[in-house]
Amino acid sequence: MSPIQTDLLPDTRRALVHRLATGQVEGRAPSVVAAVVRYGHPVWMGGWGSVDGSPPDGDIQYRIGSITKTFVATLVLRLRDEGRLALTDPLAEHLPGMVAGQATVGALLAHTAGLVAEAPGPWWERTPGALRPGLGDVLGSDVQVHPAGQRHHYSNPGYALLGALVERIRGEAWGEVLRREVLEPLGMTRTTLLPVAPHATGWAVHPWADVLLAEPAVDTGLMAPAGQLWSTATDLARFAAFLIDGDERVLQSDTVEEMRAPASPPEAKSWDSGYGLGMQLLRRDGRLLAGHTGSMPGFVATVWVSADDGLGAVVMGNVTAGLAASALAADLLQTVAEREPRIPAPWRPLPALDPQLLDLTGLWYRGPAPYVLRPLADGFMELVPLSGGGRATRLRPTGDGGWKGINGYFAGERLRVELDAAGAVSHLDLGTFVFTRQPYGPAALVPGGVDPAGWRVD
Repeated sequence: MSPIQTDLLPDTRRALVHRLATGQVEGRAPSVVAAVVRYGHPVWMGGWGSVDGSPPDGDIQYRIGSITKTFVATLVLRLRDEGRLALTDPLAEHLPGMVAGQATVGALLAHTAGLVAEAPGPWWERTPGALRPGLGDVLGSDVQVHPAGQRHHYSNPGYALLGALVERIRGEAWGEVLRREVLEPLGMTRTTLLPVAPHATGWAVHPWADVLLAEPAVDTGLMAPAGQLWSTATDLARFAAFLIDGDERVLQSDTVEEMRAPASPPEAKSWDSGYGLGMQLLRRDGRLLAGHTGSMPGFVATVWVSADDGLGAVVMGNVTAGLAASALAADLLQTVAEREPRIPAPWRPLPALDPQLLDLTGLWYRGPAPYVLRPLADGFMELVPLSGGGRATRLRPTGDGGWKGINGYFAGERLRVELDAAGAVSHLDLGTFVFTRQPYGPAALVPGGVDPAGWRVD
């Protein structure tokens, strides 16, 4: 039996219920359902208010709005990992003739293509997709509102294009691709393009009186990749677990980590928020959260994860405005993180290690600065400054005897293991930075040479 207690403590559970209840009351939402994920599984789920006369549970569907975008980004990155496209590809390479054809796939994922925020015509979230029968109708003619790459500018039509990209490459509807490649492997059987009972009705609440107005729930057609999906707390909890650790049946953990990395500049007044590849980023009380918020008429939703804490939180409500779902989800996550900090997994020896790799481990010096190179259980390595500051990075094998940085300053840079005439390792070269076994030595390996007087006392 694991020594880690997976169930939450009673006081923690009560604090979660209290926060959920106050959120529902203050937000004047007919119903709110929430979940917390820890160690890859939901450890708490609660509902407040009612759906059709009963408290909501983990099986009630709500519309999740723009969280749909994270699912679409997952499909696009699967294509990238398969070699079917590159993030630097212009859209026109895969969808010829589009007005926004010069926008790159990566820019569309990160909302840096400078495209319009909304589709032309009537409010797309409240009107049938049949009003926009072609991709040209989704964008219109005047599509560029900012120079590409200059700033983050959220674009719903941009994700409609990404859905069309998936359909073009896979040769079938993006929703069917999503079901087969993501939802089924993750066990998300209650996540659908159209509502399937039991589901909540979307409501608007009058700003000055406690009365309700039903909101429309339309099929948005070609705009669906921007916000069409319906899901449940149980399903989104599974998705939150995936956004923390990945799943080899869908995306490897390093690709999910790439999604969580900043890919667009934040607004000058909002340095605590940003955007990755299909994921919003939020720094809150020193904790980095990743996930997405969502809203459609009658519904709001949020999924946040903290990879460092191994925690995720989900909130869904059936109200157009008033419920602070993002803050509520962040509060639920923080409640668990602070009351019950993550317990590290037991240390275990590596299952296997190549003797040649073992020879590379230990101290290396970039000039006079000491670094430690060590192998990791997942087959990667990490290079970390001994002082704790400086430029650390994780490295993945490239299959040809080299390595590539996957985060930090050296992300994308190649590490080459250089040999001497006798075939022994002489030094490491990481993006032109030379690492040697002694500080500034041997002199012949150090770019620019070394003072022939050597180390001395002045």
